[in-house]
Amino acid sequence: MQQNQRFLILLLSLVLPLIFSEAGRNTNLTGGWTPMGNINDPHLMGIAEFAVGEYNKQSKASLKLVKVVKGETQVVSGTNYRLVLNANDGTAEKTYEAVVLEKAWQNFKSLTSFNLIDG
Repeated sequence: MQQNQRFLILLLSLVLPLIFSEAGRNTNLTGGWTPMGNINDPHLMGIAEFAVGEYNKQSKASLKLVKVVKGETQVVSGTNYRLVLNANDGTAEKTYEAVVLEKAWQNFKSLTSFNLIDG
């Protein structure tokens, strides 16, 4: 019995610090935004092209995607992509933030928002 108690104390002294330390915590909150490592990923570029194309259709604009500056994802009922991108309106390059919801299993994409953030 005493040996079991010693084992339990030893185990707790090793495990509890990990649980309550910064190293033992997951810094990505469920439902939170996670930065994308590769902003040149072909799938991400497709999402960016979709965002610009949808914006052009909805607003009768003629933006051309120049590059993706930053990308983040959020797992919801599908995946939200929040992109900061540069696009040219024919006269100047401007920076926009676009949010696209994708449900890949349904072959579904929807432009949630598209806003000028620097221009």
